[in-house]
Amino acid sequence: MNISNKTVATIHFTVCSADGTQIDSSREAEPMVFLQGSHFLIQGLEDELEGKTVGDKFVIDIPPELGYGKRHDELVQAVPKTMFEDMEVTPGMTFRATTDDGEQSVMILEVSDDEVIVDGNHPLSGLTLNFDVEVLEVREATESELEHGHPHTEGGCGHAH
Repeated sequence: MNISNKTVATIHFTVCSADGTQIDSSREAEPMVFLQGSHFLIQGLEDELEGKTVGDKFVIDIPPELGYGKRHDELVQAVPKTMFEDMEVTPGMTFRATTDDGEQSVMILEVSDDEVIVDGNHPLSGLTLNFDVEVLEVREATESELEHGHPHTEGGCGHAH
């Protein structure tokens, strides 16, 4: 069976930045299980998996526009430190912020006496990502999985619907 819309696939993967720095891997842990077509994966990887079958192995470079998007300089902003009230903020912290466009994840880049520099870009935005993938299993999704929009494991789906 080939990976196609409405199939559940199980893969092992390693993802690195263009300079070879490993970002994540499933190879020493549980493989990733996903519902093809649910947009759980970045677009470039989901597109490349289409049509693959058990045993297929491939390596692909995915550009930012098919990954986490390009970086947007306007999403890096200085905000008054007073906005954080009594919170102890340090570079690298992430949190959800309310913006004019709704909720957004931001990371703190710098903290000074008066200002905090925050970045609303995804940490992997602007990066070309190199994926090394092996397809382990492909099966038809169940009606319940299609209804819920994600695969279920032997123990259920881990939450109440």
